[in-house]
Amino acid sequence: MRSLTDILTDVKILQTKGSLDIVVNQLHSDSRKVEEGDLFVAVRGIAVDGHSYIRQSIEQGAVAIVCEELPDELIEGIVYILVENSAENLGQMAHNFYERPSNKLKLVGVTGTNGKTTVATLLYQLFKDLGYYVGLLSTVHNRIGSEILPAAHTTPDPISLNRLLDQMVEEGCDFCFMEVSSHAVDQSRVGGLSFSGGVFTNITHDHLDYHGTFDKYIKAKKAFFDMLPKSAFALTNMDDKNGMVMLQNTKAYKKSYGLKNLADYNGKLIESHFDGMLLNVDGDEVWVKLVGQFNAYNLVSVYATAMLLEQDHKRVLTILSRLPGAAGRFETQISADGRIAIVDYAHTPDALENVLSTIQQLRQGGEQIITVVGCGGDRDKTKRPLMAKVAVEYSDRVILTSDNPRTEDPISILRDMEVGIPADGRRKTFTISDRKEAIRAACHLAQAHDVILVAGKGHENYQEINGIRHHFDDKEILTETFNEQ
Repeated sequence: MRSLTDILTDVKILQTKGSLDIVVNQLHSDSRKVEEGDLFVAVRGIAVDGHSYIRQSIEQGAVAIVCEELPDELIEGIVYILVENSAENLGQMAHNFYERPSNKLKLVGVTGTNGKTTVATLLYQLFKDLGYYVGLLSTVHNRIGSEILPAAHTTPDPISLNRLLDQMVEEGCDFCFMEVSSHAVDQSRVGGLSFSGGVFTNITHDHLDYHGTFDKYIKAKKAFFDMLPKSAFALTNMDDKNGMVMLQNTKAYKKSYGLKNLADYNGKLIESHFDGMLLNVDGDEVWVKLVGQFNAYNLVSVYATAMLLEQDHKRVLTILSRLPGAAGRFETQISADGRIAIVDYAHTPDALENVLSTIQQLRQGGEQIITVVGCGGDRDKTKRPLMAKVAVEYSDRVILTSDNPRTEDPISILRDMEVGIPADGRRKTFTISDRKEAIRAACHLAQAHDVILVAGKGHENYQEINGIRHHFDDKEILTETFNEQ
């Protein structure tokens, strides 16, 4: 329970109807969850307008309503608070309701197109091994200490987010590392939070189905750094052409990392193999279990973040040398006869190119690279032909298949991908819409030491078709097939 006045602290109120001197039990933006004595915030979403459910929430027991437009009929005894933008204010209200949990630990946000999950997960693992009690908010799952909680979105809604942070504070967390998606920034899901730092990985072609243009996508990422306070740090990738753009208007103190251009924190990839790589990080060499230049960037960003959080240089490098990567990120399986399978979440052209170019650099001689890849339905259609083009350019054989078709026809998605196949790449490209059969076909085509890349779904253990999630795990299919042969 919280005082309504306390919940509305730092919220710009245009008008009120009724007394604010009341106590509310819970805060909700989903009318289905409203119960007796609750506050309902009517948010205009992409598909649903919460204002349509004001009456329903009152019937379910709401005693106060926050909205952008007052209903035609004001019910006696109900408090109405008019604001300009409910979504923008929801984060602040949630932060207030849970007594500002992000002020009570060090919260670091990681944003960028690729690498968010790996960087946030590595930071969680690193700080846990450094002896701290740590929280994680990621695409794969959320963690409070060693407890694993399911994750529905890359960044939860503001109420769920602050509830999780409050739990972390209650259980004594010193740090929380979280992925911050462009959707979350645009939808004000991180509004009201107090960040101790922000990390930028990179920005490439993605989410144009939502943002419309690449420029708007960049601005959404940049808005996260614009909101950081003077007391926070803003760490950027000096080698990304938009890296410094992120820091243009931030109040936070600016730091950089890189492998190519001179930065505040520098790394160099010396050797790379399928079982790890040798890095030079700020003058010290360290062998790590992760693979590929993209992971070299991830690791250096993690090291730099640890330095900015005042950790010991040697201890950090020692722990990083033994950490595994995030689930579904360049995860390797080897069959009894030596076929190598790699499962990776790569679902953008740039991410796919990163993984495939790494595999090309690691292969010793005439081994084939066989790529199984699809594209998600109801998402950015412009990247579909680009995904196919990249796969064909870097692979010896390509099998186009279904990913998460959602409400789209899988065959239609595959046709969109096929447009990107150059004329000289058609002979080595197959289309098998059934993902299980596509993976099995790749395993049968492969011979000893060939490399099979299964891209797009990574850690996901489901396939979403027409609103239903069916159990499906790329790694399980590979294991089953390898064991049969």
